[in-house]
Amino acid sequence: MTYHQCLMDKRSESTDGELVVRVAGGSRRRRRKQRALDEIRSVAEDVRVVETGPTGIRSHEPLILLTRDGRTAFYPAPVTGRVQSLVETLERGDLPTDNAVAVVEHDTDPTSLPTPDDGPLSVGRRRVLGRCGWIEPASIPDDSAAELASDRPDEARSRVREIGLLGRGRGDWSTDDPVGDEWELARQAAAAGDAESDTDVDAAADDPIVVVNANESDDRNETDRTLLEGAPGEVLDGALAVAELVGAADVVVYCNEADDRARERVHEAAQALSETLADRIGREERPEVVVGPDRYIAGEPTMALEAMEGNDRLEARLRPPSPAEHGLYGRPTVIHTPRTMAQVRQAMLSPEAFDADDADPGTRLVTATGDVDATATVELPTGGSLEDVREAVDVEGQFKMACVGGQFGGFARSLSHSPSAPALEGAGLGTEGVVELLNGDNCVLATAGRRANFAMEENCGRCVTCREGTQELTNMLRDIYDGEYRDATVRELTRVMGETSICRFGRTAIRPAVTGMSEFEREVAAHAEGRCPSGECEAGSVGGGR
Repeated sequence: MTYHQCLMDKRSESTDGELVVRVAGGSRRRRRKQRALDEIRSVAEDVRVVETGPTGIRSHEPLILLTRDGRTAFYPAPVTGRVQSLVETLERGDLPTDNAVAVVEHDTDPTSLPTPDDGPLSVGRRRVLGRCGWIEPASIPDDSAAELASDRPDEARSRVREIGLLGRGRGDWSTDDPVGDEWELARQAAAAGDAESDTDVDAAADDPIVVVNANESDDRNETDRTLLEGAPGEVLDGALAVAELVGAADVVVYCNEADDRARERVHEAAQALSETLADRIGREERPEVVVGPDRYIAGEPTMALEAMEGNDRLEARLRPPSPAEHGLYGRPTVIHTPRTMAQVRQAMLSPEAFDADDADPGTRLVTATGDVDATATVELPTGGSLEDVREAVDVEGQFKMACVGGQFGGFARSLSHSPSAPALEGAGLGTEGVVELLNGDNCVLATAGRRANFAMEENCGRCVTCREGTQELTNMLRDIYDGEYRDATVRELTRVMGETSICRFGRTAIRPAVTGMSEFEREVAAHAEGRCPSGECEAGSVGGGR
């Protein structure tokens, strides 16, 4: 798709009087979405049919959006045959509204998804997610952070630094730390390398590189996947803006080998965006897309670098140095997740939307999953409450607890916590962007045990405290079933692991056990007496049995 085609598509997304049918959905509902598209195209004559990416609300997919004269009707997951009648009504010039879950009035040329007043799509604030589900994924926005960073780099850099934007996600080297610090370190490392280089070849080896770490193998977490399938152009625009600021010619998007759809969308957006920036700022280099293994450890920043360098055995790198000093093939490397790149773009283009006095400015993407009807990815203000995620899903059974933070999340009895990094860390919870809502059928000890066992089997083996510690932790949790509950020993072990493990894998692998024992001490202790209050366990079942 050429830049001219992209502009034509963008101008025609919703013009006054035009009839448009959008079909929104992600890779997890790909077949159902394709059936809806085929059904619509079989009867559409005058309406324009647009395939978009996911909105984040899986229960709505495929979501049919019918637009006419500044109004859009929402029809989630319609039954076969119903779609044809909706299109036929629109073809006659009428907007079908009967049985629609929402009808939203908006400008005649909206650039983002019109938000209903209630329902899952109304949860939080759709800033980073704004265009997801509304635009064709290959299309690109008119405003560009990369262009700002090229034309006014000091201004773009100062906006992000003054806001104090923090990195988001476990795959980000600056997780919960200011992103600007790593950018400055990469610039300094590149400058020092240039000063020491005697040849052009040596100088090229010191050129910075920007990596978008999108390899998320934890199926609970759909935050980055939603962005890459729904609005990859915005993620790439943020990445190219960072590249302009650190002087990097190369941008690499590192995807999970199982995420075919996300990889396709990134390829399409990279082509369109590179054509745009070639005209606007003379940037000819196109972002490169590479794939890594579908393994949990492959998303850790330094193990991601190992995978991109072609190493079969993935091990965490010692730190220091930071990747900004010695990263991919020894080059200064800035590593951020798609979520971070999207926030960077927002911070550069709309700094007024951020509160610089906030300890964690901006919004946080969160996937609500667990014992729910269908997962939902929503965008919450960091000053809000995690409790809002419950408005986007229906819990199956009676809510018992939440696991906040994904595979190695922390257990909590309630969601009365702010989504901000300081608040979650202070409560012993994770900031990875997942909230699992678990019902009363789940045993906290069994759940913590399975995750300790996962850590024992999946760790890279580089450091002793993680390699041996995860094995000891799993065995100690199993011993509780035999009446041996060594509370103080477990706590000392997890303290050592948390303080001395090389990477976040070992430091966070302890979280389920630590928070489970703290929040549900009586339930854990009951297993030493031969009882499982939830009824889930059989003797010795923690971590898959002995």
